[in-house]
Amino acid sequence: MRPVASDGDLQRDRSYIRRRHRVNGLRHSVHAARYEVLMIEASVAQRQQLLFALLVTLGMAATVGGALGFEHIGGYIPCALCLLQRDPYYYGIPLGILAIATSVLKLPAWTTRALLGIVGVLMLVGAGIGVYHAGAEWHFWAGPSTCATTAEGISSNVGDLLGDLDAKHAPSCTDAALRILGLSFAGWNVIASLILAAIALRGAAKA
Repeated sequence: MRPVASDGDLQRDRSYIRRRHRVNGLRHSVHAARYEVLMIEASVAQRQQLLFALLVTLGMAATVGGALGFEHIGGYIPCALCLLQRDPYYYGIPLGILAIATSVLKLPAWTTRALLGIVGVLMLVGAGIGVYHAGAEWHFWAGPSTCATTAEGISSNVGDLLGDLDAKHAPSCTDAALRILGLSFAGWNVIASLILAAIALRGAAKA
């Protein structure tokens, strides 16, 4: 025959069951809180990535837009190295727009990070070209053997030739066409590229 449980045993069992329920409830609450914290952190990181993507894309657009303004409005014909320094922006801006889209559409965070990482590398490449160009302008080292460019330059029309000579600045890879606060276009491009690279890589590092 099974022994009959005493009232004390029943009370201990009920107390044990209540304690187990409380422990399980606490565990569930802790797990729910952790999940909520993770979701909040992911949402914050995603918003930060969107902010970095917007900043770097607008920065790239403004930088290359300024270069185009100096060319078409200011009459500063870009040299071959000047045009080469624009390529990272021409590749980087579409990638920045894609990074914005992946963040807005809430695609996996690694896609936005990867795109921002590529943009950061492109900006570092642009900074490297700018350092080479600025060094050639300061005659720290030799520039390229040719500075030929396909950009619109001096007109071949005799009637427009004198006007072009006054309005346009012939390109040179070793002589700065203009210095602002002591820096040429190449020097300012180095600064802009490094700032944009820092923004992009900071966004790419966000978990």
